[in-house]
Amino acid sequence: MTPVRRRVGLAVLVALAAGAILARLVIDRDPSGVIRLAWPEPEWSAFRWTAILAGTIVGGALGLAGLMLQVLLRNALASPAVLGVSSGAGLGVVLSWHLAGGMVWFGDDLAAVAGGLLVLGIVFALGQRRGLVDPVAIILVGVVVSMICGALMMLVQHLSPAGMRADLITWMMGEIPQLVDRSTLVAAAVVTGLAAIVAVGAGRAMDVAVLDDDEARTVGLSLGRLRLFLFLASGLLTAGAVAVAGPIGFVGLVGPHAARLLVGPRHRLLVVGSVLAGIALVVGADAARQTIDLGRGRLPIGVLTALVGGPLFIWLLRRGGRSG
Repeated sequence: MTPVRRRVGLAVLVALAAGAILARLVIDRDPSGVIRLAWPEPEWSAFRWTAILAGTIVGGALGLAGLMLQVLLRNALASPAVLGVSSGAGLGVVLSWHLAGGMVWFGDDLAAVAGGLLVLGIVFALGQRRGLVDPVAIILVGVVVSMICGALMMLVQHLSPAGMRADLITWMMGEIPQLVDRSTLVAAAVVTGLAAIVAVGAGRAMDVAVLDDDEARTVGLSLGRLRLFLFLASGLLTAGAVAVAGPIGFVGLVGPHAARLLVGPRHRLLVVGSVLAGIALVVGADAARQTIDLGRGRLPIGVLTALVGGPLFIWLLRRGGRSG
């Protein structure tokens, strides 16, 4: 891919992310159900900007986490949802709600981190063969662990008090909040920002890491350190996103693929592209769902990202196959 095409692709991603943010700011539905395009009233502006900030952080974190897992496993199908990290973080939050009763010392963010990293560690441990990481086995183990975590979340929901079930159902389907705990949002923003900065700096190392181990060692790359960073950062990014908005699928899978299509395979630029693609997907979906009312409120964002992200990912795979 030529430098001009990469710059054009990056400009497209910037435009998509900016357009999604603008759409979320001006699109609304009045009490009568009429869709309006208007600058928000002052009393509603803060809520809109909070939702935009939360969606930006969640989208950027999931897009970057997906890219990191794909580099870590050298597998384009890796993502937080596929490997069970999102479900593990979600299970941690649901258990903290059910058992800890929202106690301050064990908040959503810590529960999400514990659940996400624990599941990621289990998946990597079970996905090894003769001491070596098997990417295909890890993907398969991740899918199974994700299903188990999903079943456990439904069990906790079933055992929870009636007054808590509605909140759990909404949260488990993904929800970009207009009111969010400030400490959780700040923590997720800091983790996302630092991870993105370090990943951009490690872009050349990531370029080499997707090759085989022998080539990486030939150029003097410390694979152990890079893999530890990718492992911890992807887990923390996913946990932060889940703590803010609940489990949201397909963003970590589609975002890096869309970015790779537009800006090419070099990871220094691909990191930025994946963050922008994730923002465009999440904030854009949040804007679109403001226009969809099925009689029981607005469509959950996790449902919308799955309905849109699934076909989009299939299209990206087919396009990539033809171009290859």
